Amino acid sequence: MNYPLIKPKYYIQLFAEIFNFIKKPTVERDLNKSVKLKIYDTIGLYVLKMVCLIPVILFFAVVYDPENVVESKMADRFTPVMFLMVGGFILPLIEEVAFRLSLRFKPIYLALSLSVFLYYILTKFVFFTKISAVDDSFFLRILIAGGFGVFIFLMSNYKVVKSILEAFWIDHFRTIYYLSCIVFAWIHINKYEIEFLNILLLPILTLPQLMSGIINGYTRVVFGFQYPLLFHMANNVVGIGLSLFVAGS
Repeated sequence: MNYPLIKPKYYIQLFAEIFNFIKKPTVERDLNKSVKLKIYDTIGLYVLKMVCLIPVILFFAVVYDPENVVESKMADRFTPVMFLMVGGFILPLIEEVAFRLSLRFKPIYLALSLSVFLYYILTKFVFFTKISAVDDSFFLRILIAGGFGVFIFLMSNYKVVKSILEAFWIDHFRTIYYLSCIVFAWIHINKYEIEFLNILLLPILTLPQLMSGIINGYTRVVFGFQYPLLFHMANNVVGIGLSLFVAGS
């Protein structure tokens, strides 16, 4: 049996593939790999991420470990099962649609990404509430974001506009990919208290999310949307599961 995940040579090759993509992002898909190998690669990239994050983990353990206020509040608001469902499945779906779905241009992808991203902005910076909160502003946020998404879909489906956007995506994909990674990472600063030291350490505090953005963007473009979505969900489920286990022990 061939088990690439236990072979060091496999990880060297996998690192080379994603490094080459980072240097020169492209919208081309990999049509030569089987579904099985794509799954192996997604898991292998998760392993590589954890290995590369060892210095960051040590930094958090030894030098500075800020409180994750979002996780603490979610743990207080939800039962363990709901915490796992919201944090492990619903929020990853929202983030992947907002930041990765439209890396491959289609009018429906762009409309969904922008509407979900607008919902996020409205929630955090206009109504100052929580993504998962079903409060007085929830349906208004949904209505505004959904209406905006419909508008973008209709506009981007016009033949001329669609052609312009398709050409723009191809010509400027490197910038689009890099921005998706950076914005995804830095927007997670809201996990911590907004204070001078946390802002100063922003690149370190959000490095795990930056690496996730890089990997998820790569797998979305090269393999398909389902791979980063499952990668993201698995990452959150493992993290939340461990935190619940530690809290309950």
